[in-house]
Amino acid sequence: SQSDNPKRKLKYSWELVQFDEDFVGVNTAHPNGIVAEAIEDGAIPSLDGYDSLKREVKYGANSRIDILLEKEDAPDCYVEVKSVTLARHVPVAEFPDSVTARGAKHLEELAKMVREGKRAVMFFLIQRTDCESFSLAADIDPAYRDGFMRALDAGVEILCYDCQISTSEITIGVPRPVNP
Repeated sequence: SQSDNPKRKLKYSWELVQFDEDFVGVNTAHPNGIVAEAIEDGAIPSLDGYDSLKREVKYGANSRIDILLEKEDAPDCYVEVKSVTLARHVPVAEFPDSVTARGAKHLEELAKMVREGKRAVMFFLIQRTDCESFSLAADIDPAYRDGFMRALDAGVEILCYDCQISTSEITIGVPRPVNP
């Protein structure tokens, strides 16, 4: 895509990769917006019914949550979004694609929110049209897998959806199974 922002270093952003008939969304700036729009549109039933949606809200120990959902008389819901583009064994999408200490910190922060009586969701967004399920890439980052399992045990909810991708748009798709 093209940008007219004079403060940008480059005029264009890399958005998609196409392999035969399949697409991979590679612009990491999009997933939070895709998920936020889907929540606002009621396309994610388990995250529907909140009164407000805020993005990039400070919380925890020097962290920002991607999406904060609020409703009177209900616990706040903290949603962390992860873009999933790795697929070494199609049709299985995997995360992470590299060691991510920051990602492990997000899991710890979400578990802490649950312990404080809040709702916390780790949302994996598969930005590929050739994948039907999700798994952790434990061989790439065993510490992330361990943090994921601790977060799951603490009560952090895991959601995974794929995307509908074309050359003109990326939108939320359907829920996909998670096989840690």
